[in-house]
Amino acid sequence: VLGHEAAGVVESVGPGVTEYQPGDKVIPLFLAQCKECRFCKSPKTNQCEHAWTRVIQEQMAGVESRLTCKGKRIHQFVATSTFSEYTVINQIAVAKIHPDAPLDKVCLLGCGVCTGYGAAVNTAKVEPGST
Repeated sequence: VLGHEAAGVVESVGPGVTEYQPGDKVIPLFLAQCKECRFCKSPKTNQCEHAWTRVIQEQMAGVESRLTCKGKRIHQFVATSTFSEYTVINQIAVAKIHPDAPLDKVCLLGCGVCTGYGAAVNTAKVEPGST
């Protein structure tokens, strides 16, 4: 199931999950954040060095997909699979957002806004007055 940008409401949580509760509004993160490695602690990057291994294993026993269609297991896309009504996401791959945040607008924050802003500011070096 494709898709990596979204915003939604937590329906339920698995064992050991304490940071999120049903009803919380969240944004899936296709670049998960362990919050412990040197990159997560650095203000210069968001490229977690444990993201791809921990997003699959931490708090979700095994590495098989949690998604099925007509009884057949299907794979997740960048551990988010947001082109679906429901998805299963590791707790280190979601960010809680303000309860009043409009889901139809904040859904762009997970990738489009941050990559567009990052490219404009860090790569193109756009400054006030640039055209």
